[in-house]
Amino acid sequence: MLTIRDLSFAYRPNEWVLKDFQLELAPGELLALMGPSGCGKSTLLQLIAGFLTPSSGKIQSNAQKISYAFQEPRLFPWLTVEENLKAVLPKNSPSDPILHILQTVDLVGCEALYPDELSGGMKSRVSLARALLYGGDLFLLDEPFSALDQDRRATLIPRLRQEMKQCNRSAILVTHQIEDAQSFADRIVTME
Repeated sequence: MLTIRDLSFAYRPNEWVLKDFQLELAPGELLALMGPSGCGKSTLLQLIAGFLTPSSGKIQSNAQKISYAFQEPRLFPWLTVEENLKAVLPKNSPSDPILHILQTVDLVGCEALYPDELSGGMKSRVSLARALLYGGDLFLLDEPFSALDQDRRATLIPRLRQEMKQCNRSAILVTHQIEDAQSFADRIVTME
């Protein structure tokens, strides 16, 4: 699914965020990346997604479509929850997948609300729902649970894992929470 070899990246000359990084992700594997702030976890996701260009090394992926859930929800403020979700679907798509995803993230009944009417945790769940609806075979999840309370995480993460496994999707989750990593991932990689 994904092979990273000798990957290096610096935002400024000789200030390496990543240096000779290696990683393999198998098809259908759920991986958690952990490590201190500033060690390059989010940068790695941006490199995989193609938002940044490596200084050196190779990223090889056979993913046909990559879905990304950012640290910040990045919702369209002028659109309702339902409209934010529909924005990633092809025109004239049925509403069935929206209802299913809203059930998955516990947001049924919030379809007509605008982002400024949502709590931080609800915005994060809409962002995660949008990534799920967009689909793909590789999901890059950058701390999507950080705004959620412990009880919400305890119910949402196993559902998300089940959703990924049923569809044989691969995912990389960046998190600072060992409990989240253990609940979601098949394997945990610690970055320094």
